[in-house]
Amino acid sequence: MKKYGLIIRIIELVLILISVALLVWGWVKGYPATVADDNGTVDPLLFWAYIMVGIALFCILIVGLFLAIKNNPKVLVKYGLVLLGIAALCLVCYLLAKGAPAVGLTSMDQPSAGTLKLTDTILNLTYVTGAAAILSIIIGEIIMAIRNK
Repeated sequence: MKKYGLIIRIIELVLILISVALLVWGWVKGYPATVADDNGTVDPLLFWAYIMVGIALFCILIVGLFLAIKNNPKVLVKYGLVLLGIAALCLVCYLLAKGAPAVGLTSMDQPSAGTLKLTDTILNLTYVTGAAAILSIIIGEIIMAIRNK
């Protein structure tokens, strides 16, 4: 177990050092004020952010799923139901998305119909999850108030 902890600490250190090095490099070279002034500092930062998000998702989903299955195999059914619920929510949001043309867009061509539909789907998902978060806070406070009565 000591070797595993050492490996994780080394990986953490390497990821932090790469992040700091990219940040310092971008700060020294200077970030562009506009898209036209691109000097090559923004794209590496964005790609590194994508990599870090991917690593985090891998650790949370795959490693967490592996450990949960190892400790209790019945948890796989719960994960399947949650995944099915997420897929159903995405499908409903996709079906409700209009994909209407962008209003007031004059500087460039309109995006494709698929892009507009996907954008509307993501907006619908944002609205639904935001509303669910607010409702869960309100309902949670109500339940706690009733229990502490």
